[in-house]
Amino acid sequence: MNRAAMALALATVFGAACEDRSHRDMGDEINIVIRRNDALVPPAIARLAAYGRAAIPQIETALHTAAPPGRLHLIKTIETIGDAEGIPVLLHFAVYDVRADVRTACEALLGSWAAAGGPRGDKARAALARIAQKRAAGEAPLVFGDGGAPGMPSTVGAIAPVGIGLETK
Repeated sequence: MNRAAMALALATVFGAACEDRSHRDMGDEINIVIRRNDALVPPAIARLAAYGRAAIPQIETALHTAAPPGRLHLIKTIETIGDAEGIPVLLHFAVYDVRADVRTACEALLGSWAAAGGPRGDKARAALARIAQKRAAGEAPLVFGDGGAPGMPSTVGAIAPVGIGLETK
């Protein structure tokens, strides 16, 4: 194997290792964001924002299983990232999240992006129009009330973040 081929092979191996590490690092930051409600959250959001749009798929995955305070922190993370790639995620949760405060936070963020204008604003306006269409068509979250889903215990779901009684800055 010549030197150029060896260098390419090593770069590929090390590049894959770095990608795997950043994926794990994002996961660690997301765990802080969804499991805590204290002074550790804002720095974790900032570290996630440094990954930019690359963090959005993991944030979207976490939004599906996080407790409500964690989902609100993840929406703040999407806001901090500020990339239009987060718009489809916000649209989905603005329509289907079971919590009104989460739906409102998604819609409010889309509204602020729409008001700011530019290409991201155009996409946010289109998302808001789509939300209105879906709601007019009767699409909404499936909510079972205090008893939980039929046949399921009412305790199913994510745990509340640590430090829930603490203020965040």
